[in-house]
This record gives sequence, C-alpha cells and structure tokens, in this order.
Amino acid sequence: MEIKRIARQLVLGLTGLLIGGMASAQLPVNDSKREEKIRSLVRRMTLAEKVSLLHGNSKFYVSGVARLGIPEWALSDGPHGVRAEINRHDWAYAGWTNDSATCFPPGTALAATWNPKLAYERGIVLGEEARYRKKDILLGPGINIIRSPLCGRNFEYMSEDPLLISKMSVAYIRALQSKDVAASVKHWLANNQETHRDSVDVHMSERALREIYLPGFKASVTEGGAYTVMAAYNKFRGDWCSENEYLNREILRKEFGFKGVLMTDWAAAHSTVKAALTGLDLEMGTDKKDYDEWYFADPLISAVKEGKVPVAVVDEKVANILRVMMATRMFDEGKREKGKMNTPQHQQAAYNDAVEAAVLLQNNGNILPVDFKKIKSVAIIGDNATRRHCDGGLSSEIKALYEITPLEAIRKKFGADVKINFARGYEKQSSFKEGSNTGQTNVNKVDWKLIDEAVKVAKESEVVIVFGGLNHDFDTESSDKQNMDLPYGQDVLIREVAKANPNTVVVIIAGSPVKLSGIVQRVPAILWSWFGGMEAGNAVADLLSGKVSPSGKLPFTLPVSLDQSPAHALGNFPGRELSVNYEEDILVGYRWFDTKKIVPQFPFGYGLSYTGFSISNFSADKTSYGKDETIHVKCTITNTGSREGAEVVQLYVSDPQCSVLRPEKELKAFEKVFLQPGETKTVELVVKVADLAFYDEAKKSWNVEAGDFVLHIGNSSRNISSSVNILVK
Repeated sequence: MEIKRIARQLVLGLTGLLIGGMASAQLPVNDSKREEKIRSLVRRMTLAEKVSLLHGNSKFYVSGVARLGIPEWALSDGPHGVRAEINRHDWAYAGWTNDSATCFPPGTALAATWNPKLAYERGIVLGEEARYRKKDILLGPGINIIRSPLCGRNFEYMSEDPLLISKMSVAYIRALQSKDVAASVKHWLANNQETHRDSVDVHMSERALREIYLPGFKASVTEGGAYTVMAAYNKFRGDWCSENEYLNREILRKEFGFKGVLMTDWAAAHSTVKAALTGLDLEMGTDKKDYDEWYFADPLISAVKEGKVPVAVVDEKVANILRVMMATRMFDEGKREKGKMNTPQHQQAAYNDAVEAAVLLQNNGNILPVDFKKIKSVAIIGDNATRRHCDGGLSSEIKALYEITPLEAIRKKFGADVKINFARGYEKQSSFKEGSNTGQTNVNKVDWKLIDEAVKVAKESEVVIVFGGLNHDFDTESSDKQNMDLPYGQDVLIREVAKANPNTVVVIIAGSPVKLSGIVQRVPAILWSWFGGMEAGNAVADLLSGKVSPSGKLPFTLPVSLDQSPAHALGNFPGRELSVNYEEDILVGYRWFDTKKIVPQFPFGYGLSYTGFSISNFSADKTSYGKDETIHVKCTITNTGSREGAEVVQLYVSDPQCSVLRPEKELKAFEKVFLQPGETKTVELVVKVADLAFYDEAKKSWNVEAGDFVLHIGNSSRNISSSVNILVK
C-alpha cells in the first residue's frame, strides 16, 4: 500500500533528521543548545502529551504541556488586522472591549502600492498588535494567485503576478516575525476559487505549478522565513492539500527546506494516517465538538500504537512546533515583544497604505484633483460614500478602532467652505450569509427614486463624486462573485448623473475586478480606491483634493468583459464535476492578454498620476551574459510635471526564440520612485540570468536556453518606454 511505503521511508529518515537538527533558511535551527532543548522536551513527553500539541483545543488555541513549561499556543485571523476575540468553543465574538485593532486595506490594495516598504511597515504593526493581544501566530498573508476576476477572496490575495506577490509577502513576513509572531502563509496550494473550495480537485501542468503558483510560497519560505504554512481546503492532483505527499514532503519540506509547522485551514483535515505520514503537523477547526475525536487526537495515538504511524513521525511534528515556539521566544516571555495597540504610528501606517494603493485609471481634461477652494458645491453620491467595510469578508473581518468613511472625511476637511450635497444614489439590497449561495441575489434592481434624487443634487453642484463599487457581499470568503457587473443599478445611476453633470468623478471601492466598460466613456475621471481600511475616507479625500498624488498601479489586469479573462475564455472556471483544469497554463493575467494581443480595459501595472514622468537612458551593463551571471540595468526617471509624485519603474523580459511557448513578457523587477517636480533619479534594477528560465518539463528542471532576450522598461505591461536586446551564452 502507498501509506506503508511512505511510512517505511519516514521511519528510516525522520529519527536521524530530528536528532541531527534541521538547517534551514527560515528557522535558526543551527543553534545546538536550542536543538538539544527540543530533543530533551520530546524525550520527556508521553505520547498523549505529544499528540496534544498537534491539534486545537478550541477554535483558535492549542494545548500546552504545563508540567514541562510548554505554553498554550494562541492563533488569530488577521492578514490585514488582528481579528476580534472569538469564543473558545464557538464562532461568536467574545464581546471584549479592548480588542479593537488597526485595520489596513486588504491584500490587493497592498499589492497596488507596489511598495515592499509598506508591506514591511504593515508587518511591524500587525506583529505589535498581535503581541499586545497575546497572539503567537497570525494567519496570513494570503498569497494565492488571482486567476479569475470572480474569486471571492481576491481582495485578500495580492496579484496575478508571482514576482509582485513574492516581493510584498517576503517584506510582510520578515517584519511580522521580527515581533515574535509567526506568519502563516496561505493557502497552500491552488486555492484560486471559493466555489466548491472544500471539494474541488485542481489540475495543472508542472510548468504552471512551478512558474506561476509556487514562486510566492517559495519566496515566503526561503526568503521570508515563514514559520508556518496553511494547507488549503481543495485537492491537488487527486489528493487533499493537507495530505498531499508531493506538495508537503517533496516540495515544501525537501525542496524549500521548510522546517516550520504545516497546519490545516479550519476543518481541512481528512485523515489521520495519511495526513501524518505526508507532513501535516497541526490540525485546526475540525467540525467535531469532542477535541479528542479529531484526526490528530485519539485516532493518532491509536495509529501509533497500532504501528501505522511511526513515533518518529510524531516526534518530527512536535519538534517543528517547539522550534516555532522557540523562534518566537515563547519560552522566554521576559525578552519577548510586549506589543502595542492602535498607536498614532499604526494609524499612520494604515493611511499610508490607503493613499499609495489608490489607482488613478482615468483623468480626462485633468478634472482631478478637485480644488475645493475654488468651488462652492460638490455632490457626493453612492452607498459606498457612507458604508464601512472593515467588519466584512468573514475570516478577514476586523473590529476597527474606527473607520473614516469618504463622506465623513470630505465633510470634515472641506465642509466649512464648500456646500456638500449628499444623495444615496443606490442602496445595498443583497444580504450575504456564510455557506449560502444567496448572498448576491437581489442586486440588479434599479431604484429610480434614488437615482432621481442623485440627479437632482448633481444638477445643483459644480462637481459630482460618485462612490460605487462592491461590498463584502461580493468580496468575501466562502463565495465567488457571479459576474463582474457593478451591482444595484450603478451603471444606470452613473449614466444619469453624468448626463446631468459632465463633471463627474467615479471612485470605485472594491477588492477585485469589476466591469467598467459602461463607465469609461461616460465620465472623465475614475479613481480606484479599494477597501481602504480604517483611514479610507481620509486617504481618498486627500487624493481627490490633490494633497497627495495617486501612485498606485493595478496588481491585476482589468478586463473589458469576463470572457476576455483566460480561465473564462477557455471555460475552466469553476470547473466541472468537482474538478478544474488550469488549461490556460502559464498564461495567467497579463501573460494571457499580452501574448494573445487582447486589449484589456486597463492593463497590469497601470496607473496615472497628477504629475508626469519620463523614463529614459535605459541600458544594460553588458550585451551578453553567462547563465550564472547577473544583469544590471539602469534608467533615468524624471518628474516632468508640477507636483510631487511617485512612479513605478517596471522591468519586463521577453524570450522571443524558445523551444517552448513563453509569455509575451514577464515582470522581473520593479521599483517605486518618489520625485519632486523637475527631479531626476537614476534607477538600478538587478535580475539574475537564472531567473529568465522556464521550467523544462522534459528535464524536470529550470532551463535558460542560450540566445537573445529582450529587456523592456516601462510603467505598465502595455506601456514600454524602451527595450534592449541581450545575449545569453
């Protein structure tokens, strides 16, 4: 049997591995004293004590071993803020009065900043607040690839591009873990849809796995040093992710050198013996009230006694857990980070993210920024002008200390000088319920009474700002969107308002792609401000008024329509008969659009500013390179306008002559550059020649074929300023 084969292999190798220590990039396991302490603790534990460390004893806690001084483990949701306290044994909130947290914009907004320094800053804040709340593991970041515009959890994830994900997640993890809190990188692997997430079987080529879906996780482990990884709900090539030998033993453990803790997503365990043998360490959230009945509880004790699971396998898991506990200084509370909560610096960090994330998609006639000193009236229209979003999205919902809405901020900042005319315009008619597919019903009703009121205030005002987009009935865990349409008749609302007043600005608040084709020809300006976290209103008010220039760039391609997107063009979302084939292969996001010459609504990496930039003098340090060398490129960037601002210099690479299909171009480096009016800076970017490789399925290894490559510099995947040819020998 397969399980017996795995058991034989493990019993030969695990005991020596445990005793010998585990050299790894992410955990300081070369400390001989630390490893000896781990071995000593493992030797002194009974089997029951060992097993008690391998499964939850409540919704978010894991037992300790008091007689040996091993503390209880406390976990918390929180990719963009530490979640409010949950009751120990049910999902109701505990009703604490001191668990209000700093709420950051979610993952797509963080990626839209294209600024790893902000990811690091966020990690510091999350680490400090997690420690203040006495949490040991924070469940994030979420780094699954945005494969389809419809995935309900896109807002938590970051991008369609593995390099952008990698740069942001590595910074986030390093900062978080510097505060003695373990990150939990999720969801391992291929959780790219919520439809049937707990049963769908994902199939993809090995090349797609290696080039698109693995790099973010690899970087998080080998560069970020992530202490824990969370196994996804779905199956991968026939096996559940929580018991997938190829993913967990071969790739995560052996290839990546991961020596931390692999845990389940909540209720993602499916077996005892197979899960134990294939590398799972910690079982969380299983839907059985008696914790002793969980797969890694009494059934694991029985499996060991019956010889189905070697004791060495259990010892390996316990050692992994103890190693993470020691890395986060849980055995030395006197030296451990104490934490802080809701400091002015934390709130400033949330504001910084919201401001830098916003993407200016369109600004015809330079209608933005609005000079509130020169106008007497402005119409603020839309449900999202007053709606708070921090408390939505299920596992990522935050009990924010406060949340400033756009209308509140505009009134506070400009209300003394400008008449502000508010109209609802549309209202939220849907009602989302977890585990139900009815959350996105009742979304197409056009309320003409509200539209007529909006048209009236539009006519009475010099400028109109419509706050539209989505809410967490759409961008949410456990359910995918049904389409890309703006709900509640927003297209009709914007059409009628724009007819009444051509000076109409649309602000989109959403975490995933929406259809804008009905808007772009009707209004001069569109600003995408995401779910902006607790400082959302202040950030968008400062952007609209020009106090700050927009500097965000799209972290995903925005299609004209859903059928442009590769998974939908090929009919492979959400799959059929609980199986989904990633037929688009490596051509995800802009790789598909650029290679197939499909013109999107707005391309990957795109975003305007209130100032102008020029990129010039692009060059490489050499014309030819060996395969073990590094490419150094330079360019000059100048702020050609009259306002300070920031531009993201993006380096793409093409392989025009290759034995396999390559994308038209792939992002290989980027840097966000801040410039005063008229200022010029030289930007240097570095790419290893090895990173130009494709995964060669025939050779089962990475391959950089000798020949010509083209380096492109620009500010989006579709706006290339200059290109340089190089030769790889």
